[in-house]
Amino acid sequence: MLSFTPSEEQQMLIDTLHRFAESEMRTNAHECDESGEVPQSLIDTGWELGLIPASIPEEYGGFGEEYSILTGVLALEELAWGDLGIALHILTPALFATPLLLQGTESQKQEYLPRFCEESFYPATAAFVEPLFQFDPYTMKTTATRQGDMYLLNGQKAYVPLADRAEVMLVYANENGRTQAFIVPKDTPGVAVEQREKLMGLRPLPMYRVTFEQAKIPASHKLGGDEGMDFEKILAYMRVATAAAAVGVARASFEYARDYAKQRVQFGEPIAHRQSIAFMLAEMAIDIDGLRLMTWEAAWKLDRGEDATREAYLAKLTADDVAVQVTDRGVQILGGYGYIREYPVERWLRNGRGIATMEGLVLI
Repeated sequence: MLSFTPSEEQQMLIDTLHRFAESEMRTNAHECDESGEVPQSLIDTGWELGLIPASIPEEYGGFGEEYSILTGVLALEELAWGDLGIALHILTPALFATPLLLQGTESQKQEYLPRFCEESFYPATAAFVEPLFQFDPYTMKTTATRQGDMYLLNGQKAYVPLADRAEVMLVYANENGRTQAFIVPKDTPGVAVEQREKLMGLRPLPMYRVTFEQAKIPASHKLGGDEGMDFEKILAYMRVATAAAAVGVARASFEYARDYAKQRVQFGEPIAHRQSIAFMLAEMAIDIDGLRLMTWEAAWKLDRGEDATREAYLAKLTADDVAVQVTDRGVQILGGYGYIREYPVERWLRNGRGIATMEGLVLI
């Protein structure tokens, strides 16, 4: 039977991350959104929490705990509750480290995983999304062509976080009809980081267009070696992580709107007493709890080694809608104040609206 009670270690993690989200992320979120950057001190503090090293075995320099996406889901909800843009900035290296941990060859793990166990933030990223209408991760337009003991990468990627400073990136490309991933070090000839994306939300996370033109890398840089990786499994992890992030953003908006409705008095009583507001808050709570349970189920199945393709897809699909609906209602409940940038609900709406476009941008 599935238990809904976190273990003692998981609860300690939740409590620690909630304190960090409340004291550090929430207090800096507005300024980071306005400036489009995250202070290095905040990144360093977030890195010191050790979320990535905790899942890396001791032989590669980590803490040696077994990787658990369910534990990661609990962590992501708290961080996204603090601020989604800051959370994804701190966790961007996981876009490289986690697939490597799950699917990399022994030599690939030995070369790269120790870099994520150092005291300072290691800038690594992944290039997944493509600037196409109805982008399909199963039919990437970016191609990888084998030539002897080398691969040639050609194509363009969008929404590549921290591409301007990343030491290495994991590039997803189409190899003979199959989506595979390739390790591309910084300054590889043929790789060009272009302009920064100008986005409605997620402003603290710098994201860029990246073009690959006959970019040559060794065949040994193919994730998983000659056999490649199980892309379906990696995609399931990504979708579950994205759904968890949506829960955090939606919960933040709901809690703020709920507390506001209890305190805001009109016509002699709190607006929470008005049926239209009360029903709206109830629907928000139902949507959040439903999405959370779907996310937990998918994560639980993945940790058990079961096929969770269906559950992960449904969780991500539901997250796309819930993130927008709940955060939009948060703005509605605040009325005119909800549209003012000094109030956080408009930022949560902008970030929540981006959940639908965040395929491949979230991992832990």
